[in-house]
Amino acid sequence: MSRHPTSLSPEYFSGMYADDPDPWRFATSGYEHEKYAATLASLPRDRYASVLEVGCSIGVLTRQLANRCEKLTALDVVPSVLESARRMCASLDHIRFQLATVPSEWPDDRFDLILLSEVVYYLDRADLALLVARVEGSLLPGGDVVLVHYLGETDYPLTGDEAADGFIETASAFATLEDQSRKDGYRIDVLRRTGVEAARP
Repeated sequence: MSRHPTSLSPEYFSGMYADDPDPWRFATSGYEHEKYAATLASLPRDRYASVLEVGCSIGVLTRQLANRCEKLTALDVVPSVLESARRMCASLDHIRFQLATVPSEWPDDRFDLILLSEVVYYLDRADLALLVARVEGSLLPGGDVVLVHYLGETDYPLTGDEAADGFIETASAFATLEDQSRKDGYRIDVLRRTGVEAARP
């Protein structure tokens, strides 16, 4: 399978959702539900003050993640998908949804948890480096980063292992790997910020 040579565009995802409102079966897949449970179980703390979820899609994991924090910012690149996520989470008033093409666009807040679930391998290596710089600029001291990546074959610019290992290596100047696990078809990596905050890129 040939890979995209550069980061996937917003149009790539718009096309996916134009054909199917839930192309990855986030709402119905047993695999996805098990992965969400494992993701939440991997969080080092029971509760966070301010969380960033990059790539919230239709909001299935967002709704569950909201139970673990005081404030949640959820990003996606497709306007219609954000509307679906808003409906999914309509009863939760501490979630802010934002249209953003990561890493060129990024929220201004600081966070003690940044969740990157099934998103880093959509980027090429140049954008991965910019993503790490964004995370460094907005992750509070002692804050956590959780990476989740599918390990099967795709046409994305990076494999799951390339994405996770590349992020961990690039972030090593400010974050240490605290936990790592490989499940049936995916991996979860948990990093924690050390040292002081960097200037925002």
